[in-house]
Amino acid sequence: MLKCLRLWKRSPTRMGFEPTRAEHNGLAVHRLNHSATSSRIPCVRQYCSSTSVLNLKLKMVDSQYYLPNDIGVSALDCGEAFRLLSPQEQMYAHYLSRAAWYGGLAVLLQTSPESANIFVLLQRLFRKQTPAQLEQVATAAGLSAEEYQAFLVYAAGLYANMGNYKSFGDTKFIPNLPKDKLKALVKASQAFQEQPTEMEALWDSCSCLLYSLEDRQKQLGLGDKGITTYFSGNCCLEDAELAQKFLDSKKLSAYNTRLFKKDNGGKACYEVRLASAVQKDCAVDGECESCCGSFNFEDKEFTVKRGDYAKLMEKVSSNLQQAQAYAANENQRKMLEEYTRSFTFGSVEAHKEGSRYWIKDKGPIVESYIGFIESYRDPFGSRGEFEGFVAVVNKAMSERFAKLVSSAEVLLPELPWPKEFEKDTFLKPDFTSLDVLTFAGSGIPAGINIPNYDDIRQSEGFKNVSLGNVLAVAYATQKEKLTFLEEEDKDLFIKWKGPSFEVQVGLHELLGHGSGKLFVQDDKGKFNFDQSKVTNPETGEPVSSWYRGSETWDSKFSTIASSYEECRAECVGLYLCLNKQVLSIFGHEGQDAEDVVYVNWLSMVRAGLLGLEFYTPESKSWRQAHMQARFVILRVLLEAGEGLVGLEEVAGQDGKPDARITLDRSKIHTVGKDAIHRFLCKLQVLKSTADVEGGRALYDGYSTVSDSGAHNFLRLRETILLRKEARKMFVQANTKVNGDSIELVEYEGSAAGLIRSFTERFQDDAEQLEADLLEMSKRDAPCWC
Repeated sequence: MLKCLRLWKRSPTRMGFEPTRAEHNGLAVHRLNHSATSSRIPCVRQYCSSTSVLNLKLKMVDSQYYLPNDIGVSALDCGEAFRLLSPQEQMYAHYLSRAAWYGGLAVLLQTSPESANIFVLLQRLFRKQTPAQLEQVATAAGLSAEEYQAFLVYAAGLYANMGNYKSFGDTKFIPNLPKDKLKALVKASQAFQEQPTEMEALWDSCSCLLYSLEDRQKQLGLGDKGITTYFSGNCCLEDAELAQKFLDSKKLSAYNTRLFKKDNGGKACYEVRLASAVQKDCAVDGECESCCGSFNFEDKEFTVKRGDYAKLMEKVSSNLQQAQAYAANENQRKMLEEYTRSFTFGSVEAHKEGSRYWIKDKGPIVESYIGFIESYRDPFGSRGEFEGFVAVVNKAMSERFAKLVSSAEVLLPELPWPKEFEKDTFLKPDFTSLDVLTFAGSGIPAGINIPNYDDIRQSEGFKNVSLGNVLAVAYATQKEKLTFLEEEDKDLFIKWKGPSFEVQVGLHELLGHGSGKLFVQDDKGKFNFDQSKVTNPETGEPVSSWYRGSETWDSKFSTIASSYEECRAECVGLYLCLNKQVLSIFGHEGQDAEDVVYVNWLSMVRAGLLGLEFYTPESKSWRQAHMQARFVILRVLLEAGEGLVGLEEVAGQDGKPDARITLDRSKIHTVGKDAIHRFLCKLQVLKSTADVEGGRALYDGYSTVSDSGAHNFLRLRETILLRKEARKMFVQANTKVNGDSIELVEYEGSAAGLIRSFTERFQDDAEQLEADLLEMSKRDAPCWC
């Protein structure tokens, strides 16, 4: 709701005003038409031109909510890797990619109420006219070149993030041009001329939320903390906790579910909806029994239903079935059979079974994984966002990771917890470097450790992948854009950032996520550890807590689970990169090895500072798991003292607030190592023993962002926002059948190239697909009110 703008007051918890949008890259400041988002008459805005601090704060806050015109856009190069595949492997990769792209559209429905409608609006515009053709229409409609570029950047951002909230940080972004200009462009487009009634209705269905920056709509979150479509709009944290207890009681995973709360005669009723192609709730062919039905739990009614994203899951299953004909071996065929069963019936157990075959498929030329995987964006931390990737193995780089795997059993005992807190047996995983052909979902990571199922990871194994062509372009840095470092550190940072990150990713994925034991008592009362002998190294007392029955790491630690685990893995990377054997595996010796260590640690503390961008003072919450983790590590290393890390606020050369962070490289192996040793041991012990209370107290304490203490992190956050650089977007190729072969279609690394890749990605069934998305979006619309 639009609010009056008042003079800013320093406050530890709020910025104190509703942001307008300030200029960026030379664009003039303009006033947004927010009136459509409120039934009240908007207040008259009064600007205090004499208050330079206010103007500065406006610009800092505003820049969070739109993407700059000069945002980096890079094409992921996979041409050579794809051409080296055999015709059978290319066919296999093609159908897996199609399954991933169709499934990835579910993310639109998992992100916000308006995302699917905005996607369809953009698809209809660009299917009729390419970005170049539409530019002429834009000019005639009165848009400047900068405004049209802002529109292209917004469209590319929506495609890249699969929604209108940033995948990294969960902040909403809106078009950086006036609403009336965008409306004029839509009305002048060929799509509108051909179907005015449909396009008018489509614009009306999403234009208000497309531009709205009401407090709750600025970020993803549960209840009054933000927007989520994993839960209906009337759900709160207590509802999420109750639903988790219900799911645990039925031994159902939350990964492929959403929760909808309804009122039935004054009594709360809950609908748990499973993602599946099948919409019947009874047992169907190929299924022994159905998990669906109505249940009474703690005096509340729960109904488990199927059919979420049904039309999309049909297409996923169909393409996976077609891929089976080109599978290289029996493990791949059985894997695809189980995945198909999972997406057809909504069965996480089938997906787990498919994951078991996936783990057994050692060293494939074409690697892939697909499903409801990562729970970062569920405010409760249990529901998985859909993603699917297809990639080709980079053999040269994979050899290094294979050597790291071979050394794992020697390196694991170096970690700072007692051997009883480590897995009984290290199950050597595949660890490969991949060139991504397809990564469908809300964003592309640098590395992955999967599957996320605790029971499989503990006893059967996992796989690690490093995405080589992503690393090659994602972390390239220009010296003039390198913030918060001393000048003498910048050249070294640029030289060794890539190699050091490669080491960190390898250790983080393999020995970070791949290490540590969970103490469990199963349903039959059997323990996986000796209660009479295992003691807690932090207290010296016998272990007194553990996971019971169907409890998992995610279900137990819920809202902090993702970030806590990323922090643990990052600490393992920092700790083990000090090992000369590790550095030698990656080809670093002598002074080069020391430089790699220094830049890896320096990169981590700088990332901790940059992480403040992803903290929301209004709700005192973090919006990105990895960046919260890195801030926590910065706090730990600052706390270590002895001059290990220095952090000071300074004035930049432009006269605006700036900051400098330094690291004493002579103290990394002593003060730094000791600090990470102590902290990492605590993290693992609390995780192993299911000590949620202790874990929350520790992690929330280090995650606190305040204006008290040695460093005013709230004020530093304003500086970070002032000087932040937008994350790059990636353009991916398409594959299409051309006779008996597969053709790879590549695009330029630009906003226009990214847009073209998406409009051509679904051109065979575009109209039906768009109609299906609108139907699914419309069906759920009443749930968000």
